[in-house]
Amino acid sequence: MRNKEWEVVTTNKLIGFAIGAALFFLLLVTSESGFVFLIDHANLLFHEAGHPIVGLFSTRLETYGGTIGQLAFPAVLAVSFWRKEQPLSVAGSIIWFFENWLNIARYMADARAQELPLVGGGDHDWNTIFSRWHVLAYDTRIAAAVKTMSWIGIAATCAWVAWRWHRDRSRSPSDEELRAA
Repeated sequence: MRNKEWEVVTTNKLIGFAIGAALFFLLLVTSESGFVFLIDHANLLFHEAGHPIVGLFSTRLETYGGTIGQLAFPAVLAVSFWRKEQPLSVAGSIIWFFENWLNIARYMADARAQELPLVGGGDHDWNTIFSRWHVLAYDTRIAAAVKTMSWIGIAATCAWVAWRWHRDRSRSPSDEELRAA
């Protein structure tokens, strides 16, 4: 059963989202190493699971599996919430998706230096990938671009929520939506 319209972003929901996003932003910029303990351990789990899953299909692409794995889960959640027409859940999933890019950028920037501790030792994914592409010398520049795109993606997602709220102010919410607000 499909709704005629997406869930309304009420002022209360916008305030809650803004507080949550601000706290998350503060956590991101103040984390000493750029590693947010709880969420990035989950991301690491999805990253490591991605290697053998992609490796089932191609040993050459297995190196990419970690990055694919850590991006896939928030992307699947975003699509699921999009289909349910839940804008704040979509936004949270997309912010999580772009937060992953911050760690991917950190990993990319380490491709030559290889100073980050790796789970189980082994090969450095981005050293391998950049070496294959013959761009290893540009690891920090590529990482800076990915990091910038991450922040732009997070900001654009927050702007989308604000736009939804602005658009929804003129819409009269249903009784169910009023109870949820």
